[in-house]
Amino acid sequence: MGSAALHIARTGIDAQDKRMRVIANNLANVNTTGYKRDRAAFETLAYQTVTAPGAPSTSQSNYATGLNLGTGVRIQGTERIDTQGTLATTGNSLDVALDGDGYFQVTLPSGQLAYTRAGNFSRSAQGLLVTSAGYQVQPGVTIPEGATSITIGSDGTVSATIAGQTESSQLGQIQVAIFPNSAGLQSTGDNFLIETAASGAANLGIPGQDGRGNVRQGILEGSNVNVVEELVDMIETQRAYEVNSKVIQATDEMLQYANQNI
Repeated sequence: MGSAALHIARTGIDAQDKRMRVIANNLANVNTTGYKRDRAAFETLAYQTVTAPGAPSTSQSNYATGLNLGTGVRIQGTERIDTQGTLATTGNSLDVALDGDGYFQVTLPSGQLAYTRAGNFSRSAQGLLVTSAGYQVQPGVTIPEGATSITIGSDGTVSATIAGQTESSQLGQIQVAIFPNSAGLQSTGDNFLIETAASGAANLGIPGQDGRGNVRQGILEGSNVNVVEELVDMIETQRAYEVNSKVIQATDEMLQYANQNI
């Protein structure tokens, strides 16, 4: 019985350690452009049924509740919280933010498509609109050398004044992807998410239509991490970790007493 209590407390310590790691990652990304905080979800481990509810207790009665003994806890998964981050004005014409749902689509060096909320874009040496890591935004937008007065509309339309022309020309359009289950996207680092079977297929379209957010030029979306909330969660996790440690200590003392006196 004592060894079972030790095992249960160990699962509690392991689960709280993983939750602390999630919180630490949130706090570490408090200033990351477009970052969405994660939340750890717990679930119970399997129960051992000693006496089933409703089983006969005598020839004329049945147990009302039964006896079920839990075997601990584990982290079921992490859930990304997709609430809107703070929109901060930068004044950079190639900085864009999504005001609402959706993701920008980019092509990774492997050719795989990835998705991001970080809209700190730049112009590559070839004139392509790329992310800060140099990955091309899809559909591709080419900004000619010497283009001035670059404007990006709320519908993603990119326009600029080309040298030798008096009127602005449309260069392309930034589109936004939405998913049936955006929580199912898999984080890969570098502010990127990739499509999975759980997320469903990307539905790429014009910003502002069919539930997609609008594009805001000269603005970046900040992290949606609330430092105060994370600190409260951190203290709660620390206390839960300490309580499980106390269970191990108390169980060890009980076993020691039994060995010495029984």
